[in-house]
Amino acid sequence: MQVTKTTPLFAATLRPDRSLKTAGGWLAFALAAIVGTPFLLAIPDFLVPGLIAYGLAAGGLIALGLRQARRGKHYQQVTLWPDQLEIKTAAPGQEKVLQRFAPGGVKLRLERDGFERTTGIFVRHEQGEIELGAFLARDDKSSFARAFGAALRQARRAG
Repeated sequence: MQVTKTTPLFAATLRPDRSLKTAGGWLAFALAAIVGTPFLLAIPDFLVPGLIAYGLAAGGLIALGLRQARRGKHYQQVTLWPDQLEIKTAAPGQEKVLQRFAPGGVKLRLERDGFERTTGIFVRHEQGEIELGAFLARDDKSSFARAFGAALRQARRAG
């Protein structure tokens, strides 16, 4: 293992927005069960359809939880050193990919919508382009692009 004493100019680990929390879904499911159970017991004709509805809701929550857990394993790690840019990408079911570039050999390209909000962040290099943080929320993309752009300019001036 190589030990370095320099610190990067910029380092960020980008992960998908996980705003959909399954805990809130389970809480709503429990509340519906508490409120709906007296009606199901009082009116026997609703018992089978009610139990089917509760079963479908529980199955949906389980599917959402599995999807969120799988999304949580997807990330991009961006590290900018004075002499190189490292982009490490990991996704479920795929091998991790580490790409290195000279800061002077890359350009930052931003896509914006009609309201000048950042919708895409791309690093253009001689072989093509890499999209950074495609899974980020719009506000996160904007703040990341601002911070990363400033660090990239600093690296170019130093190199």
